[in-house]
Amino acid sequence: MDGFLGTPLGHFLFVVAAILSITVPVLLGVAYLTYAERKVLASIQLRQGPNVVGPFGLLQPIADAVKLLMKETVIPSGANRGLFLFAPMLTFSLALIAWAVIPFGPGLVLADINVGILYLFAISSLGVYGIIIAGWASNSKYAFLGALRSAAQMVSYEVSIGFVIITVLLCVGSLNLSRVVEAQANLWFIVPLFPMFVVFFISALAETNRAPFDLPEGESEIVAGFFVEYSSMAFAMFFLGEYANMILMSAMTTILFLGGWLPPAEIAPLTWIPGPVWFGLKIAFCLFIFLWVRATFPRYRYDQLMRLGWKVFLPVSLVWVVLTAGTLKVMGWLPTGA
Repeated sequence: MDGFLGTPLGHFLFVVAAILSITVPVLLGVAYLTYAERKVLASIQLRQGPNVVGPFGLLQPIADAVKLLMKETVIPSGANRGLFLFAPMLTFSLALIAWAVIPFGPGLVLADINVGILYLFAISSLGVYGIIIAGWASNSKYAFLGALRSAAQMVSYEVSIGFVIITVLLCVGSLNLSRVVEAQANLWFIVPLFPMFVVFFISALAETNRAPFDLPEGESEIVAGFFVEYSSMAFAMFFLGEYANMILMSAMTTILFLGGWLPPAEIAPLTWIPGPVWFGLKIAFCLFIFLWVRATFPRYRYDQLMRLGWKVFLPVSLVWVVLTAGTLKVMGWLPTGA
């Protein structure tokens, strides 16, 4: 078997199997995150949610997928056909390829590169292009306005996310995501860096266009925003990309602040649970907060959204970077790799 893996064909098949072992669970997670969202919102609003299609409504995501597959893809007559179809594929692809550097456990990572955080930051920054292309290619004023909103929103909150990541890197001394997790063996970063955790999580809501920051899809003023002209599987790919980004941002939150695959304490019953299980449970907790926030808070006005990003989060994150660097330097706690 080792000899076969050493051949080009064996290596290729191994890489394909590793990619599928990540993408298939992520796609299943995306499908059933839509089910979980409808159930959580229903519970908060004292109603049932999906409960007809399959036991407890568990087949509802499959029924929705079949329905979208059977619908016709309608392309507006004035749209740029190539870019119109390319935009949802780009958004969905970026949401998947970011998982290449996510460590699920000790050594359980597809590409354990030394600049994993930069890779993730670059991929998340590229996500805005799919939305801008979709808005422009649709040849619709509503879609274009939604795309412009999204571009300004994502750029604004990526600045704060960048400063939060710098704060974590100062404490770790490495851009490798596995090193970030291992640095939290004694204390999760959510404790000393709690203000940065709050800034990062709220910025993640804005980055993924989730309520209360779903301004690019403001139904009350711009119909459905940048994907108002989309239907069938083209619409579904935008939908899946948004939910895949939610899972990705929850994974980043888990890695940067919640100890990744590490258990809450090094005691016997907790250490018996495998690392990937802890990782999945923490992601599920973060996703529940995503859904809880949607059911609780009303949508921001756009000026409130911009003010929060530029006048609150940017100064707070910048000051915290300076305080963290100064404290680590004065106390002699700077990592040797920093």
